[in-house]
Amino acid sequence: QVQLVESGGGLVQAGGSLRLSCAASGRTFSSYAVGWFLQTPGKEREFVAFINWSGDNTYYADSVKGRFTISRDNAKNTVYLQMNSLKPEDTAVYYCATKVGYGSLRSMAYEYWGQGTQVTVSS
Repeated sequence: QVQLVESGGGLVQAGGSLRLSCAASGRTFSSYAVGWFLQTPGKEREFVAFINWSGDNTYYADSVKGRFTISRDNAKNTVYLQMNSLKPEDTAVYYCATKVGYGSLRSMAYEYWGQGTQVTVSS
């Protein structure tokens, strides 16, 4: 069992930055890939980024490439999502999730999820 808690969301103006954190407890977190997803009302969760267990392999959705950076500190059992040059269309609830093995773009591949953190970008 892995418990995940996201934090760092909030209200920011367009062009601003936020850093989301995903803190894990439970099983050995360093063995898991971690993904970030976003969800807006009435829509399915969308892939944002993933990072593999060692942190040396990452993948991003085209919509955030060059603006967002995913990283992890296994000593702190935490994964981060640095979000720069934010746009109003980035407004969503952001979730982190973990899975054994390599990361995936598919939300259904992930086993454990956090409760989400709201990000609101004003124009």
